[in-house]
Amino acid sequence: MNNKSKIKINQDFFKTWSCEMSYVLGFVVADGCVIKRKNGIDSYVFNITSKDKGILEKIKKALKSEHNIGIKYNSLGMLYSQMQICNREICKDLIKLGIEPRKTYNLKPIEVPKKYFSDFTRGFFDGDGSAYIYNVNNTPQIKSSFVCASLPFLEDFNKKLCKTLNISEKSIHENIDKTGKRIARYDIHFYIDDSEKLAEFMYDDNSTLHLDRKKEIFDRWKSIKRRHYKKENYPSKIGWKPNPKVTA
Repeated sequence: MNNKSKIKINQDFFKTWSCEMSYVLGFVVADGCVIKRKNGIDSYVFNITSKDKGILEKIKKALKSEHNIGIKYNSLGMLYSQMQICNREICKDLIKLGIEPRKTYNLKPIEVPKKYFSDFTRGFFDGDGSAYIYNVNNTPQIKSSFVCASLPFLEDFNKKLCKTLNISEKSIHENIDKTGKRIARYDIHFYIDDSEKLAEFMYDDNSTLHLDRKKEIFDRWKSIKRRHYKKENYPSKIGWKPNPKVTA
C-alpha cells in the first residue's frame, strides 16, 4: 500500500489531538477497527461501522474524506453503514494510539489528554453507550451505560471518568446469557444525578460531533418534572437487578 491513498482524506488527522480527533478516536474504540491484510507485511485497512449513517457522514466530513459509505449486514441480518479506508498513515497512527488489529478483547487503556477527554467519552458513548428513560412506581428515571469487551480498557476508563465527574467509581458487571454461559462483555451504569453529570460533561455548545438520537434522550430528561420526590428518598435503582460484579 502506498503512503498516500488514491482517495482524498486528511491522513494526518490522528497525528494531533483535537476535539474532533478525540471524538472519532472514542467512536473507533467502540465501532472501528484496524485490519491487517494477509497480502502484505505492512498493509492495513481502517474500518468504521454504525447503524446510524448520519454519524458516519459527520465523521467523514471531519476526516475530509471522499471515501464512500457503504452498507453491510451482520450475522443476524441487521443493516449497518460502514466506511473502509485504505491509508497506511492513518492505520499506523491509530495503532500508535492503541487501536491495534484484533482489539476487541485486547484493547488496553488509551491515554487521552484531559482537555479532550469529554470528546473521547462522547465518541465512545455514541458507539458503545446507551441511555433511556423509564418509570419506577410511576416515577421517571434515567439510566446511562457504557459497554466494552475489554475489561482492562473499561476499568481504566471507569476510574478516569468517575474521578473527572467527582462521583463514586462504578461497579463493573460481566454479562451472562440465559444459559449461565459467560460472554465477553462488561458494562458500567449511571443513574439519575450521575447521568446528568455525564451528560453535562459530554455535551456543550461546541460538541457538533454527536449522535442526535442519544443526546435527545438527555435533553428530554431535562424537561421531565419529578414532582414531590426528595433527593434522599428518590427510588433510583428500584426494579433493577444487577449482573454479577467484576469489581467492587
